[in-house]
Amino acid sequence: MKRLGYFLVAGMLFSAMACQPGEPATEEPAMTKIDSLLAKYVSVRLTTDVAQLSDSEKQMIPLLIEAAQIMDRCFWYEAYGDKTALLDSLKDEKLRRFAVINYGPWDRLGGNAPFVPGVGEKPKGANFYPEDMTVEEFEQADLADKKSLYTFLRRGESGNLITIPYHVQFSSEVEQAAGLLRQAAELAEDAGLKNYLTLRADALLNDDYQPSDLAWMDMKDNGVDLVIGPIENYEDQLFGYKAAHESYVLVKDKEWSARLAKYAAFLPDLQKSLPVPEAYKKEVPGSDADLNAYDVVYYAGDCNAGSKTIAINLPNDEEVQLSKGTRRLQLKNAMRAKFDKIMLPIANVLIAEDQRQHITFDAFFSNTMFHEVAHGLGIKNTINGNGTVREALKEHYSALEEGKADMLGLFMIKQLHERGEIQGNLEDYYITFMAGIFRSVRFGASSAHGKANMVRFNFFQEYGAFERLEDGTFRVNVPKFEEAMNALSEKILTLQGEGDYAGVARLVEEKGKIGPDLQADLDRLNAAGIPVDVVFEQGVEVLGL
Repeated sequence: MKRLGYFLVAGMLFSAMACQPGEPATEEPAMTKIDSLLAKYVSVRLTTDVAQLSDSEKQMIPLLIEAAQIMDRCFWYEAYGDKTALLDSLKDEKLRRFAVINYGPWDRLGGNAPFVPGVGEKPKGANFYPEDMTVEEFEQADLADKKSLYTFLRRGESGNLITIPYHVQFSSEVEQAAGLLRQAAELAEDAGLKNYLTLRADALLNDDYQPSDLAWMDMKDNGVDLVIGPIENYEDQLFGYKAAHESYVLVKDKEWSARLAKYAAFLPDLQKSLPVPEAYKKEVPGSDADLNAYDVVYYAGDCNAGSKTIAINLPNDEEVQLSKGTRRLQLKNAMRAKFDKIMLPIANVLIAEDQRQHITFDAFFSNTMFHEVAHGLGIKNTINGNGTVREALKEHYSALEEGKADMLGLFMIKQLHERGEIQGNLEDYYITFMAGIFRSVRFGASSAHGKANMVRFNFFQEYGAFERLEDGTFRVNVPKFEEAMNALSEKILTLQGEGDYAGVARLVEEKGKIGPDLQADLDRLNAAGIPVDVVFEQGVEVLGL
């Protein structure tokens, strides 16, 4: 599946450049192919208006960026292992650059296919587990914390599985990062931010993140923000149990944030109107949630690998979500870069000419925002005693959850539009969403977002939600689009509520694929030189601090 995803997305690039182990690559073909791989990304400078920052905030940001860079080192270990050994082995500068983008020798936008000669398939469990560990061995191991988000599985002296807590494996890293957060806390003018940074420093040292998650939820007025630590479980494609380190350093866009503040209050009411039986929507979303827009000034670790996040919905802790909800952070500058450099060019190739006027940044922003809001809808715990949805669905959880958020985000937009809470033409949101499918499906089979979009494209196509015209463009059929939206929403929520692992596996297997017709259309985007995603020029020097 992974290798297939690579060839579907990237064509035959790798096969032309691959060598047998130990066989030297000829310089010119390798350079040509690596240029093609690097062309998947377009460079973007991450900046903000530093003049709006206070003196203490200007002093804080370099400390936060330095802490983020430590998370980058931790993620390298989780994703691959020894970063230095890999990069030192690569003599070609462009190949080394591509390895840095991918945090290892596997192409994240190409189904995780290896691009370094002699390297095998990426382990599904990345570096969280011994590469020779079997699923049966893991299941039989009598280790209380083996499913913890914050432990590595390793082999002890006797060869049996043991666990190593993150704060032990990364003892020097977390001590350094915690010290930087405490320095930043001393500079913080906002009491909520000061408390969060202090508690997050503690969490890095003991792997108990809930107190700092709760403190992060209580922050309201801070102009600078930080997401840091082991957070998402996308990298663990074996079980989906292990969280990976990452960080975002953020500056609030206060004007845009004020426009968004009202929407979180609608969550409990919207939960009641979901298109599923009552049992699947009995949980009440936390109402102490907020929406804000930010300029992101630094990405590190998991969020910086392959396709880049443009919105955040955290914390992931189900207990925190049910008691306080989540915070939704829209990364406006990164979002704008993707819209201008990728989304609009895609629309000009694949969306029917008479519908292109409906592709707008406001609709793209709203679709992305309500995707994040919709993570708070639905159900977190199965209705039949199978534990949390995350535990029941294992490695399929992330892809299905991303699909749920996309569908319920659109559902929310339609509901709020009917109530007069959202302005504009519904076609703007639907057609921009359609263009967004083409953008995200190019992330490939190794990405949870890519899988979700493959499933959605094929499901919508079966419902007649769009048609492909003779000129090779696509036109949305609004009534059928809404019908497909409701049907897929119901299917996903039912699968989640029942913790139906086998059912989700079938859905991904049957519909999580790119067919030959769609691949031909995606090849046209590649031929047009449209990048797949962005890489960042970022840091203190870029900000001028």
